[in-house]
Amino acid sequence: MNLDKVISGFFIILAMTLNFGFFYGDLTNISLHSKYELFAAIAVNLIATILKLGDKTQMGSVLLATSLVADIQLISAATIWTLGTYVYSLNTEFVSLIISLSGGAVLANLTSVILYVGDTLKSKR
Repeated sequence: MNLDKVISGFFIILAMTLNFGFFYGDLTNISLHSKYELFAAIAVNLIATILKLGDKTQMGSVLLATSLVADIQLISAATIWTLGTYVYSLNTEFVSLIISLSGGAVLANLTSVILYVGDTLKSKR
């Protein structure tokens, strides 16, 4: 068993599940979406991105790209949430934008997981 693959796979899948947990719920009701879960999703996504930096293969490049997309969208969602809370009044437009950005990150994470599983199945023992 390759410990590096186990740790990398753990963080890739954890990033997706945390992000989906934040995303799931009504698009207009911010009380159904925890700011702590968004923070955890950002932190785990950043860890997954760092773990993907060492891979010099073509698949590693695509996995890094999907992870960077998820990072940018989640950080944007947190920034908009912060601006909506402290600078403007947090209305349904802000909430919908925050959740939509998180949904894009879910798709990027799902793509990453599918590619990771496909690469794992393709690899020889």
